[in-house]
Amino acid sequence: MVQSYVKDPKVQKNRWWIIIAVGMFTIMSTLDASIVNIALPVMSKDLHVPMNQAEWVVSIYLIVICALLLMGKLGDSLGKIRVFRLGTVLFTIGSLLAGFNHSFYLLLFARVMQALGASMTMANNNGIIIEVFPQNERGKALGLIGSFVAVGSIAGPGIGGLILGALPWGYIFWINIPIGIITMIVGHFVLPKDLQTSHQPIDWGGFGSYVLAIVPFFLAVSLGQEVGFGKPWIIGLFIFAVLAFGLFVAIEHHRQTPLVSFKLFANHEFTVSLLTGFLIFVTNFFSNVITPFYLENARGFSATHAGYLMMVFPIVQVIIAPLSGSLSDKIGPYFLTLVGLGAILIAQVGYAMWHLASPLWVIIVIIAVNGFGNGVFQSPNNTIIMSAVAPKDLGIAGGLNALARNLGMVVGISAATTTLFAAMSHTAGHHMSTYPTGHNQLFISGMRVAFVVAIILCVIAFILTAYRMWQNRKQTA
Repeated sequence: MVQSYVKDPKVQKNRWWIIIAVGMFTIMSTLDASIVNIALPVMSKDLHVPMNQAEWVVSIYLIVICALLLMGKLGDSLGKIRVFRLGTVLFTIGSLLAGFNHSFYLLLFARVMQALGASMTMANNNGIIIEVFPQNERGKALGLIGSFVAVGSIAGPGIGGLILGALPWGYIFWINIPIGIITMIVGHFVLPKDLQTSHQPIDWGGFGSYVLAIVPFFLAVSLGQEVGFGKPWIIGLFIFAVLAFGLFVAIEHHRQTPLVSFKLFANHEFTVSLLTGFLIFVTNFFSNVITPFYLENARGFSATHAGYLMMVFPIVQVIIAPLSGSLSDKIGPYFLTLVGLGAILIAQVGYAMWHLASPLWVIIVIIAVNGFGNGVFQSPNNTIIMSAVAPKDLGIAGGLNALARNLGMVVGISAATTTLFAAMSHTAGHHMSTYPTGHNQLFISGMRVAFVVAIILCVIAFILTAYRMWQNRKQTA
C-alpha cells in the first residue's frame, strides 16, 4: 500500500506553507531562464565577450535543465523531498557564484550549477504537491504551482529591467540568495521526511543516451538560429540527436527498471495532456518573443512601458489559475481545459490582427485574454497529467511535464524568431536577421505570418483536448 501525507495532521497543518516553499523555488528556477536575456548586452561588455558568446549564458541553462529534468526518476528512487532540498542548495550556491562578474567561464559554471539545482526542484515539485494535498484540493494547489511557473516564465524581462535600472547585473542572480535562504529555512520546518522511496537503481545507460539525444538537439536549435538550419553540421547534429533518441528507446525497452516507462504513454490522457501542454508553451513563446519587438520597435514604447504591458499576462494568470484549479476540483478538469484553449486561440487571432495604429486598450485586452486562457488551462491540464499515473511514477511524470514545458519554451523561441525573420526575408527579397528599422510595415507582415503558425499550433491543441474530453465522456458512459 502506498503511504501518503494526507492523513498526517502535522503535514496537513503545514500544507500551504509547503506549497509556498515549493512555489518560491519554482518561480526562481523558471525566472532564471528568461531574466538574463535583458542583461546580455551589459554582460557582453563587462566580461569582454562577443554577444553570440554571451547568449550561452541563457542557452547552457536551458540545455542542462532539459538534459537533467528526468531527475524526477531520482526523486522516485531516493525521495522527492530529499532531492528537492538538495536542488535548493545547489541553485542558491550557483546564484551566488553567478553574480561575480570576474570571469565568463565562472559564470557558465555557475549557470550549470543553477540548472542542476533547478532540474532537481522542477522535476519533483508537482509530485510533492500531489502527495501532500488531498484529492479535493489538488486542482487548486497545482493551479498555484501553474501561477508560479507563469510568473517565472513570463515576468523575467520586466523584473530584470527593473533590477538593471538600479543595480549591477550580478543582482539579477543575487536576488535569488535571500529568497533561497528563506525558502530553505521554511522548508526545514515544514517539509516532511520522504515516505515513498523505491530505492531502485538508476538506469545510467538510458540516462546517458537521453543526454546524448537532448544536448545535440538543443545545440542544433540554438546554433541554427544564428547560422541557418541548412548548414550540413546543423543537420548532422539533428541526425545525431535522432539516432541517440532511437538508442534511448531501445535501451529503455530492455530495462526492468527503465528511466522512462513507455507504458506511461499508453495512457492517452497522460500523453495527450503532455503534448497539449507542450504545444501551448510553444504558442506562448511566439507572443513572448514577438510582442517586445512590436511594442518597442514598431510602436515606440519605452522598454519600461513595454514591460508593464507584458506583465498583464502573468498578473491575470496568477489570479485565474488558482480559481480554475478550485473549480476543476468541483466540476472536473476536462471542460475547463477546452475553455482555456478557446481563449488562448482567440488571443492568437488578436495578436495576428495587431497593426501600427492598434489602440492601447486593444493591446491590453488581447494580452489579458491570453493570460486568462492560460490561467484556465494550465492547472486542470497539470491535474490530468499528474492524476493519470500511479503514485510510484509521480516523480517521472512531473519530470516529463517540466521537460515538455521547457522544451516548449526553447522550441517556441526558435520557431518564433525563425518564422518571423524568414517571413520578413521573403517579403523583402533578401536575408534579414534583425528588426527592419524604418520599415515597420515589413515587420507587421512577418509578425502576422508568425502568429498564423501560432494559431495552427493552438488549433491542434484544441482538437487534441476536445478528443481527450470526448474519450473521457465515452469511457464514463
